[in-house]
Amino acid sequence: MMPMTADLTPATRSIGLSLGADLCWPACYEQIVDRLKLELPIGGEAVRFAIERITVEPFDLKQPCKYDVVLDRLTHWFHTSREWIKKAVIMDGLYVLNNPWSLQSMEKHTSYCAMMRLGMPVPETWLIPPKDPTDHADAGTTLKRYARLFDLGAVGEQLGYPMFMKPYDGGAWVGVSRIDDEKKLREAYEGSGSRVMHLQKAVDPFDLFVRGIGIGPQVYIVKYDPGAALHDRYKVDFHFVDGEEWSLLTDTSLTINAFFNWEFNSCESLRKDGVFHPIDFANACPDFQVTSLHYHFPELVKNMVRWSIFCAATKRQMPINLDWKPFFEVAKKDLPYRDRLREYAKIARQRMEQDRFTEFCHTHLGHLNEVAWEFFGTQQAKGYVLAKVQALFPAHEVEMFTEHFWGLIQFWRKTEEDRLSRLRADKEPKDAEAAEVEAQAEDGEEATAVEGAKAT
Repeated sequence: MMPMTADLTPATRSIGLSLGADLCWPACYEQIVDRLKLELPIGGEAVRFAIERITVEPFDLKQPCKYDVVLDRLTHWFHTSREWIKKAVIMDGLYVLNNPWSLQSMEKHTSYCAMMRLGMPVPETWLIPPKDPTDHADAGTTLKRYARLFDLGAVGEQLGYPMFMKPYDGGAWVGVSRIDDEKKLREAYEGSGSRVMHLQKAVDPFDLFVRGIGIGPQVYIVKYDPGAALHDRYKVDFHFVDGEEWSLLTDTSLTINAFFNWEFNSCESLRKDGVFHPIDFANACPDFQVTSLHYHFPELVKNMVRWSIFCAATKRQMPINLDWKPFFEVAKKDLPYRDRLREYAKIARQRMEQDRFTEFCHTHLGHLNEVAWEFFGTQQAKGYVLAKVQALFPAHEVEMFTEHFWGLIQFWRKTEEDRLSRLRADKEPKDAEAAEVEAQAEDGEEATAVEGAKAT
């Protein structure tokens, strides 16, 4: 706890949680913030933090918003909360994760087009008209006049098999089909109804599937298996990318997130022949449940604590508009793709105040690692895991899966204890020779990236 001095004015920053079916992460988030006992000397104030879960009710458009920051999990599907958040941003200067207008309007189709323009190796993608017309009154007349007959088989032949058919604005794997030949293509199209679909060339074969989960300037990279059961898709694996790959994946996620003002988003990428192809990155309300993240769950809760506390404490201003011009200016340069990506990520880091954020965490949140490590060993934390398992699993599986997820969290605590022990040891005085050897080993940008990959 930061000492309070007489010349500082007491102040409270309010953080609202806009929640749907979330159970585990908000409870853990609340407990960790409470256990941090924060009272930060910032700008002449002694800043404390209050966390509150937001209720759904009628609201006056001029009604003041009492929150400084809102962590939103509803905007993408619950319109009442979305419109309240939009009102609060405009009328009251609310800071929210994520930008509700960007989240509402920027579907997968837009994200593909934008990142293709920036030169990212997104697989070749086509959009095809819906099989069935919409129910709009003018749909029949419009299609009769302007719809051009096309040969779906010819499109499939030009794109090449295998491919995926998926909704242009979809999510959560709904409506996604793997297409291996023309027969399956026609069957999938016949069953697509009035949905507008993408056909996307499959990255096949690939040797690695990863997700980069971004929260502010923090990117957490995890190995992913989409074919596994939901509770086993996020793999517990280490050193599955090298230092340069870790750096590239981090830069990719930061670029996408800053481009769309998404501060909590995940980017899926497939590696083929040494190249990572981003395939799905409009996920601005990613999975945040212990029943799928398990081992990785504590790290992502910590990342959310860091970024939200920073935004609230510093009164970070909400970027209202999307400014794409700086990215497009870089795209025009005659640079190798990796160099362009570094330039994009530099813009992203500036927009997310990475240097200021890093210094803030070093100054004010140095005890977060220890607090989180202790909390995730408590029976209270295990109770939150149990509550989430009970909400999702049949009764006869509750005990088994509770122990499974809890065991993986305890494995995280073991690896985290080892990591923190190494950090503490690194701070102890070393003899001159050992210090010189260590400095040489860590010299250069690549070594820094490798250490980042190991931490990931």
